[in-house]
Amino acid sequence: MGLMNYLRNRAGVIIVVFIGFAIFAFLLGDVINYGTPFWARHQNQVGSINGESIDINEFNAQVDQTSEMFRQQMGGGTLSPQMRSWAVQQVWGQYLNRELLKREVERIGLAVGRTELNDLVQGDNPAMQIQQAFRNPQTGQFDRAQLTSFISQVGTLPQGHEAHGQWEALLQNVIDERLSAKYTNLINNSIYITSLEATEEYNQRNKLANFEYVLLDYDSVADSAVTVTEQDYKEYYNENKGVFKNPEETRSLEFVVFDASPTAQDTARVRTTIDELKAQLAESTTDSLFAAVNSDTKYPYIFRKQGEFTPALDTLVFNAPLGTVVGPVLSNGRFEIAKIVETKVGPDSVKASHILLNPATEGGTDRAKAKADSIKGLIEKGESFAALAVQFSVDEGSKINGGELGTFGRGQMVPAFENAAFDARKGDVVIATSQFGIHIIKVEDQIGSSRVVKAAIIDKQINSGRETMDAAYSKANQFFGALRSNNFQETATQQGLSVLKANDITAMETMLSGTEVPRELVRWAFEADKGDVTDKVYESDTKYIVARVTDIHKKGQLPLEAVKSDIESVVRNRVKAKKLIAQATEAANGATSLAQIGQKLGKTPTLAENIVFANPVIPGVAQENAVVGTVFGLQPKQPSKPIRGSQGVYIVEVTGFVNPAAPTDLSAQKRQMTQSLAQRTWSLAFRALQDKADIEDNRARFF
Repeated sequence: MGLMNYLRNRAGVIIVVFIGFAIFAFLLGDVINYGTPFWARHQNQVGSINGESIDINEFNAQVDQTSEMFRQQMGGGTLSPQMRSWAVQQVWGQYLNRELLKREVERIGLAVGRTELNDLVQGDNPAMQIQQAFRNPQTGQFDRAQLTSFISQVGTLPQGHEAHGQWEALLQNVIDERLSAKYTNLINNSIYITSLEATEEYNQRNKLANFEYVLLDYDSVADSAVTVTEQDYKEYYNENKGVFKNPEETRSLEFVVFDASPTAQDTARVRTTIDELKAQLAESTTDSLFAAVNSDTKYPYIFRKQGEFTPALDTLVFNAPLGTVVGPVLSNGRFEIAKIVETKVGPDSVKASHILLNPATEGGTDRAKAKADSIKGLIEKGESFAALAVQFSVDEGSKINGGELGTFGRGQMVPAFENAAFDARKGDVVIATSQFGIHIIKVEDQIGSSRVVKAAIIDKQINSGRETMDAAYSKANQFFGALRSNNFQETATQQGLSVLKANDITAMETMLSGTEVPRELVRWAFEADKGDVTDKVYESDTKYIVARVTDIHKKGQLPLEAVKSDIESVVRNRVKAKKLIAQATEAANGATSLAQIGQKLGKTPTLAENIVFANPVIPGVAQENAVVGTVFGLQPKQPSKPIRGSQGVYIVEVTGFVNPAAPTDLSAQKRQMTQSLAQRTWSLAFRALQDKADIEDNRARFF
């Protein structure tokens, strides 16, 4: 009952569980084969993972389904390009997770059988996703009656209905969680912490070091005083080669944004429009129809209690007399008005049972209504509602419970059913007609009492007018027309424009340095060559953009030239370190203490106290892994050799260590380490599978 309304109310939960775990779609059936020839399928591949190709038709269907979930969560309307891209990313992630784990699961022999799945859905202790999706909004507890009702309604809907896809997604997620838990538990059960490891971890976190240090800061050497050679770059690059692997091809851009956001004049224009609509709504005799035709957002025409309107409207609506049009108010970039059509005091929630008759099998609506009247008469004469529900109801989900639907709040059922249940009194038996059929409803209980208002709501988004858009486009076109091959920055400076930079963007990017951009601009960037300027002025909702490709980084090991600018400061510091190490070494010759070395260098040693190996931070300076690591390998009262750190060159001298009391029982330490490692098991395993996988991502060709 109230299937689509139920889905809309639960969309947020369904989305969370839908994207929360790896997808194991093979348990729900084979991949759909559309019967296209191999060459056609190959040309229409979104990508492939370990040789398993992903067809665009199948991929698109899942993107549409995910997009619809997002749209429902947002209350309807049109999805932004950003949300659509998010849906694409979520579906790709599901395919990636599924295929990476598929072979592992099959190799190990993990599965979820039908009996196990049924127990996870309808057993004594259903899966957490089921409990979350079918939670009573009043009590916050799992409502089994809602689950059984939902299942029965899905079964009555025609194949291809969106509810089937959403229900299968939820079932699929239940399977996913179970398999993911089994797989993760197998790995976790292999974790073993030895006593030696536990003791070492304990000491690293509890043994304290006190030491003095002299720091020769890199800033003390002017950049002009050192020469960075090609060999310096090569040495650093070769030592850190593994860091410079690009997991996917990226591009770097410079771009100029021409803002066409609404101006004060645009706001005034929309305000005039909403004022005119307010006068017309006040005179209208078909309030709901007028609102539906003229509102940017198609608000449901239902009773709402206080707190369910937008904050700007809420107080006005509940303080205004019947028939009044309130507003306009400004809320989230839009003007809103509302006409108070009806107000009353009603229950917050209702507990009800029903018997559902299908007019198609009863010989038509009139016969179904006549039969409903007869059943109602029997109930009023004392016949058992539960027994009649078992005998006559076509709602398989609720009839097994005597027609019980549990407790539901406003907005959870279809309007016809909701109005009948909320307008009746406790103990009443009423008849209502909805798109599902004829309902005989028994109101078991009504809980709470609040004033509710039915209002016709109209909103108008404040959009940029043609004049605003034309002015921004004119500036963009002027800039675009003046561009040549190498004068991007020069032209921007001449025209007083700011050039923004976006480095290492991926092919599926939708944002450039925080600016939302059209996907076609990013697609152009990945087809262009280094130095190319956009082939046109690109347009988003309120912006025009002109860009230039400044760099291209291919997938795989990046060459030295590609990362040279990124590592320049680090390499320069390494060159400075050689100069400073030589200076420190000379000062250390013949010295027996850090104080003597400091005196030669003109530096007073600084004391660092209570430093632990597990947190290698020198207070007031920086995190210095090499320095603190060296400290814990020194003997007290012996100056170290010069140490190259992140901020400069150090010479240290340990003044003493404070050893912790020996642990009497390592069990707690072992449990803590095991739990910590177990929390990272899934991400580590997934990363390992991903690194070994053969992944081809062609999404940018289609989205």
